[in-house]
Amino acid sequence: MELLSALSLGELALSFSRVPLFPVFDLSYFIVSILYLKYEPGAVELSRRHPMASWLCAMLHCFGSYILADLLLGEPLIDYFSNNSSILLATAVWYLIFFCPLDLFYKCVCFLPVKLIFVAMKEVVRVRKIAVGIHHAHHHYHHGWFVMIATGWVKGSGVALMSNIEQLLRGVWKPETNEILHMSFPTKASLYGAVLFTLQQTRWLPVSKASLIFIFTMFMVSCKVFLTATHSHSSPFDVLEGYICPVLFGTAWGGNHHHDNHGGSHGGSHGGGGPGSPHSALPARSKEELSEGSRKKKTKKAD
Repeated sequence: MELLSALSLGELALSFSRVPLFPVFDLSYFIVSILYLKYEPGAVELSRRHPMASWLCAMLHCFGSYILADLLLGEPLIDYFSNNSSILLATAVWYLIFFCPLDLFYKCVCFLPVKLIFVAMKEVVRVRKIAVGIHHAHHHYHHGWFVMIATGWVKGSGVALMSNIEQLLRGVWKPETNEILHMSFPTKASLYGAVLFTLQQTRWLPVSKASLIFIFTMFMVSCKVFLTATHSHSSPFDVLEGYICPVLFGTAWGGNHHHDNHGGSHGGSHGGGGPGSPHSALPARSKEELSEGSRKKKTKKAD
């Protein structure tokens, strides 16, 4: 009985919430974040030609959430870079992933069983950052629910929300890849988690912070490990959103934006095969008719 009481959910959650993140969990967070950077097209070539730009991109992948949170709360954007230990650790991971001889370090951390461990540990850091961000925002704005939600959201998914800025550092501009337009599972989960932690912080959710951290971490770890192991890009929220969004907004969340953006491009490339083709065909005809009329007038003048 004493063993069962010691292993109760409350005690386990409290002990789990007190586990320090540095250096083991932070190391896993840096490894997975910089791995995703290396997966980007042209990232390896950039590291060879412009190592400083590659390093800056790696730092944004590792610390972008802190930069966005400081921006929202009016604090110095470079404040977190005073943490020398974290910067040096992230720099070492960046160097090993991009410049280790024979790509040995990269091959080791990409080995799926090892990678799944790092992915799970990264989600531990993500949830802790959401909770800390909301606590920090609550300290400045006691009744600012939206400020707390926004701060927790960017703490959990800051690098994704800064993807366009990171792309500019790599010399790429793809505004259609805006994370707000096409949210990934971590970004959606961070937003929903920020709402839950805000309700808990303002005492509208009758559960301890340690228990909420533990439960939400288990959810994030389970989902992210499964999605990574199966190489899936879907979201566990898709089914729920498929039922709720048509009722609230009249359509599935994000469905029409993606269809409209690509529909116009396909219509232009295939000569009017999309929904926007009738509108695109009319201006083309009017231009041809105008040019034909101008040619006739020129020939009459020449005659």
